[in-house]
Amino acid sequence: MYERKTIPSLNCGLDLIGEVLYGKWKIRLLWFIHQGHKRPSELQRKIPDASRRVLNIQLNELEEHELIVRKIYPVVPPKVEYSLTEFGLSLIPVISVLGQWGDEHQEKLKALIIKKFPRSADININTEENS
Repeated sequence: MYERKTIPSLNCGLDLIGEVLYGKWKIRLLWFIHQGHKRPSELQRKIPDASRRVLNIQLNELEEHELIVRKIYPVVPPKVEYSLTEFGLSLIPVISVLGQWGDEHQEKLKALIIKKFPRSADININTEENS
């Protein structure tokens, strides 16, 4: 597994939040756990583009940052559930505001993102899709 060799810059709140939430799926994982999707298989279904390995890595990092807790039930086969800590719950209003901003600027953001891809003319920008 990748091991960091340099200490990250932690000079301001944006640096800190970047360190904690850096990862393609972390914000969505926090949101889905908040919505009640607590089992790893449920989270995998909610984020099908992510590999199980990547989700596990990001869940472990969220746990290390004390945003979520993992509960392992002593049954066979093992049952695992995740829940937000109080610290993790404090991020939900922030994530909600970011999501609202994304919804408000959805058309512009999609057009700007799609423009980067060489075959963007072939891509259908569907505003009805779930994020």
